[in-house]
Amino acid sequence: MNKRRDALKAMMTPINEASQNEHRLAKPAQKSGSLKAMGLSLQSLSDDAEDAQALREQLQSGEYVVDIDPKLIDASFIRDRLEDIDTADFEELKASIEEHGQQVPILVRPHPQSADRYQVAYGHRRLAALQALGRPVKAVVRDLSDEDLIVAQGKENLERKDLSFIERALFAARLEAHGIERQALMAALSVHKGNLSTMIAVANSLPLELIEAIGAAPKVGRPRWEQLSQLLRQTSEYWKDRVDMERFMRLDSNARFALLLKSLTPKRKSGTYLYPLKSSDGVSFAQIEQNGSKTKVTVDEAIAPEFGSYLITHLPDLYAAYLRGGESEPRIRKL
Repeated sequence: MNKRRDALKAMMTPINEASQNEHRLAKPAQKSGSLKAMGLSLQSLSDDAEDAQALREQLQSGEYVVDIDPKLIDASFIRDRLEDIDTADFEELKASIEEHGQQVPILVRPHPQSADRYQVAYGHRRLAALQALGRPVKAVVRDLSDEDLIVAQGKENLERKDLSFIERALFAARLEAHGIERQALMAALSVHKGNLSTMIAVANSLPLELIEAIGAAPKVGRPRWEQLSQLLRQTSEYWKDRVDMERFMRLDSNARFALLLKSLTPKRKSGTYLYPLKSSDGVSFAQIEQNGSKTKVTVDEAIAPEFGSYLITHLPDLYAAYLRGGESEPRIRKL
């Protein structure tokens, strides 16, 4: 790992000398001996060095890595994550950059509304860490349309750390409201048209204040968010009046969701709650029955004849993903 870090560190030194003005003049890149040497250094890294591969492609395409004052860089026009950067993971990232320097550049574009400023496509956490440390930011500057930017932003998030279901759904809804075509959204989030429609519908059915209060809820997938949305529609009471907010804010994101869902679930005399599972085209293919501490799923074999067997086969994997946390919703094939 140290050899990989040292190689990247040595590689960055000559690149950083390229000034911002050189990039903005868009001079064609020349394949000097130093660039060839960089290619050889990158080639010598292990096959799992994906960051080095991305940087090699940027160099070969004639792009410059430049140092930019972090005060000149703004966030993307669409926020994708719900998490606060003030977390243990962020502190670890900041400490790593402070000790070893920024190993991988971020991607920015010239700001479309402000001259001499930039806007991030990806690398928000690295930018925040460098801003906190007061260090210049190593960045690749590329002319990007809004659609190009959100595709790059979405793909980088999927490759590095999956967004939770509600983060992806809210990201998609915000982008559509901004006027981004659904074809570009499908590319950015790597989802099919039907799944995208469901994600946007769920995000739009919930108050933004509620979503932001709960947070990413990485262990909560689409069905339970749909269940929460359905329960909210069945009550005229303000959601904050249903929970002890002081207790609510002390919990982690997954527990916040569970507490709110429980508070909204009607207490029936029978002790049984029925919730239909529907496909993206509205067909009910299964039913969830909750009774006390037990949950039962009943699959309609006439509608989904193979789903019961599929579910039985994949339940161990679904449970393992639940225990790991931080996973996006399980990708069960569309019915």
